[in-house]
Amino acid sequence: MEINKTKGHLIFAKIFAIILIIIGLPLLILGAYLSYYGGTWYYVLAGIALIASGVLIFKDKLAGAALFGLFFVLTIVWTIFETGDRFWGWVPRLALFAVLAFILTLLLPRIGRGFSKKISYVLTGIISLCFVIAVVLAFIPHNQYNSGQPLSDQPLTSGNTNDPTQADSDWKYYGRDANATRYSPLKQINADNVSHLERAWVYHTGDLPPEGKKDIWAAEHTPIKVGNGLYVCSATNNISRIDPATGKETWKFNAHTAYQSIPYTAACRGLTYYESKTVPLGQTCHSRIVLGTLDMRLIALDTETGKPCDNFGKNGTTDLTTGLGPTVPGFVSVTSPVTIVNDTIVVNHEVRDNQRRWAPSGVIRGYDAETGQFKWAWDVKRPHDKAEPQAGQEYSRGTPNSWATMVSDEKLGLVYIPMGNAAADHYSAMRSPEEEAVNAAVVAIDAKTGDLRWKFQTVHKDVWDQDLGSQPTLMDYPDSTGQPVPAMLVPTKLGQTFLLNRVTGQPLTRVEERPVPTTGGVKDDIRSPTQPFSVDIPRLGFADLTESKMWGISPIDQLICRIKYRKANYQGFDTPPSLDKPWIMYPGNNGGSDWGSYAYDGNRGVIIANWNNTPMYAQLITRAEANKEGLQSMDAKNYKPVPGIGRPMADTPYGVKISAFLSPTGMLCNEPPYGMISAIDLRTKSVLWQHPLGSAERNGPFGLATHMPIQIGTPNNGGPIVTAGGVIFVAATTDNKIRAIDIHTGKELWSDTLPAGGQATPMTYSINGEQYLVIMAGGHHFMGTGVSDALVAYKLPKSIK
Repeated sequence: MEINKTKGHLIFAKIFAIILIIIGLPLLILGAYLSYYGGTWYYVLAGIALIASGVLIFKDKLAGAALFGLFFVLTIVWTIFETGDRFWGWVPRLALFAVLAFILTLLLPRIGRGFSKKISYVLTGIISLCFVIAVVLAFIPHNQYNSGQPLSDQPLTSGNTNDPTQADSDWKYYGRDANATRYSPLKQINADNVSHLERAWVYHTGDLPPEGKKDIWAAEHTPIKVGNGLYVCSATNNISRIDPATGKETWKFNAHTAYQSIPYTAACRGLTYYESKTVPLGQTCHSRIVLGTLDMRLIALDTETGKPCDNFGKNGTTDLTTGLGPTVPGFVSVTSPVTIVNDTIVVNHEVRDNQRRWAPSGVIRGYDAETGQFKWAWDVKRPHDKAEPQAGQEYSRGTPNSWATMVSDEKLGLVYIPMGNAAADHYSAMRSPEEEAVNAAVVAIDAKTGDLRWKFQTVHKDVWDQDLGSQPTLMDYPDSTGQPVPAMLVPTKLGQTFLLNRVTGQPLTRVEERPVPTTGGVKDDIRSPTQPFSVDIPRLGFADLTESKMWGISPIDQLICRIKYRKANYQGFDTPPSLDKPWIMYPGNNGGSDWGSYAYDGNRGVIIANWNNTPMYAQLITRAEANKEGLQSMDAKNYKPVPGIGRPMADTPYGVKISAFLSPTGMLCNEPPYGMISAIDLRTKSVLWQHPLGSAERNGPFGLATHMPIQIGTPNNGGPIVTAGGVIFVAATTDNKIRAIDIHTGKELWSDTLPAGGQATPMTYSINGEQYLVIMAGGHHFMGTGVSDALVAYKLPKSIK
C-alpha cells in the first residue's frame, strides 16, 4: 500500500532531487573535460548517476533512490581503490555523498510507493555511525610514523658538543651558537614540566605597517641574548634592548627605514653581536650590535646605549649600495643577520626574484668589523678582482645572490654561504658558466681575502627557485675510524640533506647523480640530464604527485584540481618550465626546509626539522604577452609593482606566472598534510619519528577558519629549537601556535596561541636562575597569519621550578 505523503514531504524530495541534478551536471561536464585530458572516467559516470537519480526521484520513483544507493556503494569501492587507507583522500570523495545518503535515508519512506521505515532508519543509523567514526578519525593525526627506536644519549663523536664561546644562559647568535645548531644546554624546562609554561611578559616593538603595507609584513625575527641584554629587531630594522627578566625596554634605535625601500618582505631575521678588539672593555662600542638593513645600510650600535658607533663607517653607518649600479628602492635588501669571522663582517643581500636578467649584483662583501671600511668583494664573474668599483663602475649584474643566513668557522677562517639564483630565476640560458657553477650552491669563502675555497652545488641549472634558504649547521661527523671530521649539514627546499666536509666541500655521505626530466620545456633553455641526490639521509618529503592525490573539500573542487593536474606539464622532480602549458613544481619553492633551518642535538646526534609539502603552479609566457599584461621590472621607468601572480623576468624571452597549486576554494590541490616535523638519527640515517605539524583551526575553504583542532599539518615557515631538557620548541604554523614537542616520541606536550603567526624561530635563555622561552609573533603576509608587533616570553611558575 502506498504510504501517505504530505505536500511538504513531496516538496522536500523534489528539492533533494534538484540538488542531485545540480551536483551531477558539473561532475558530468567537467568529468568529460578531465577524461579528454586522459583522466579518470569516474566523474562522468558519477554525473550521469546523480542526474538520473535526481530525475527519477523528482518523478517520485523509488528506483532513483536505488540508483543513488548503487552509486554510493561503488563510490566507496572506487575510493578504496584510489586511496587505500589515506584518510584525507576519503574526504572529497565521500563526505558530500555521505551527507546526501543520510538525507536520502530519511526520505526513503516518502518516495514512490514507500520504503520500510525500519530499514530506512537502520540505514540512517549506519551512516550516522560512519559520520561519528569519520569525525573521530579526523581528530587523530594521520601520516604519523614512529620507529620505536630509542634516542642515543651519546654524541656522534667524542668531545664537548656545547659552544665554549658563550655562557649556557645566553643565545648569542641567530642559531644560538657559532655552529648554528639551535640547541640550548638549558634544562630547567623539560618534558615533565613544560605543560605548566605560562606567559611571563609581552614586549611590543611599536613597529606596525601603515594601511596598504600589510601585504609585505613578516618580522621573521629571532632575538639574541648576551648577559643582561635581550636584543630585538622589528620588521623595519628598529632595534630594542630589553630586560630579559621583565621585557622592559632599556633603549630603542629607530632605523628610519623608508617604506618605499621595503622589498617583497619586511623582515629582519636576526642581529649580530660583536666585541671590539681595539675599543677597551667599559668604553662605548666595545660591545656592539651589527645589522644590515632593508635599505642597504650596515649599522653598528653600542649595546649599552643603542647609539651608533662613531668610529664605524660614517656616524655608525656604511653604505651598502656602493658599486651596485642603477637600482630602485626595494630591489636589493639585507634581511638576514650578517656574519662576523676573524674581525671581518661578511654581508650578503637579497635581490628581488623574477624581475630582470640584468638585476643588481649578488656580490658578497667583507667589511672591517672595527671601522666598517670595505675590505674585499667576491664577484662571481670577476673572482680575482676584490676591489670596490670606482665611480661609474659596478659589480657584475644579475649574478647569484645569497639572502639566507650564513655561518662561519673562526678556526678555519671560512664563511659558508647558501647561494640563491642568478637573475631571472626561471630561465637559465643566459647565465655565464661562472654563475652557473655557484647557483643554488653552498660556497666557502676565505673571510680574510674573499677568495673562493670550495663550492658544492645542490641543484644544476636551477629554474625552480630551489635556491638555498636555510642556514647550514656545523658539526663533527665520524670518519670510518670514528675520528671527528669537521662537517656541515646543508638543508634544501627539495627536502634533501647534504652532509659535507666543511674543509673540502666533499660529501661525507653518498650523493648520486640521477636522471631527471629534460623534455616538455622550452627549446632555448636546455635542462641538466641529472641532479645530485643525497642517498643516505632520508628526504623530508613525500612521493611524486599523481592524479589520485589531488584534493578538495568537495568532489567538484577535487575534480577541478585533477583537471589542472592533467593540463599541466608534470613529470616529477624538476619538471622543466614550459610555455605551451603550466608546469607543476613539487616540492615547490617553499617546500622542504626553507629559511627556518634545522635544529641539531649534538649530544644525541639527532636532526630536528619542520618542513613543507606545498606544490606550485607556474607557466612561462612570451615576452610580448608579459609586456601586454603590463608586467614591469623594478628597473623600469616610473616602476609600479603589478599585483597578482605575474613576474616580468625582463631582458629574457619570457615572463612567468607563479602561484600556489590551489583549488577554487583556495585550498591546496594536493592531499594533506602540508606541513610536517621529523626527527632523523644521523647514526642510523633513519627517521625516528614524524608527524603533521599544525592544525586547521585558522584554515579552511575560502580563507574561513574552521576553529577545529584537527592536526592536518599546515604550511609553516620558521625553524625549531631543541634543549637539553628533551624538548623541541617550534611555532611556524598557520594556526598561530607555538608548541613544545617531546624529542623522544614527537608527542606534543604543550601549546599556546600567539597574537599573530609565529613565522620565526624561537629562542631560549636563562636569567636570575629562570629559563625563558621567547618567540616573535609578528605574523606573515605570505602565510596569512595576521600582523602584530608582539614578542612573547614564557617561563615556569615558581611553584613548579
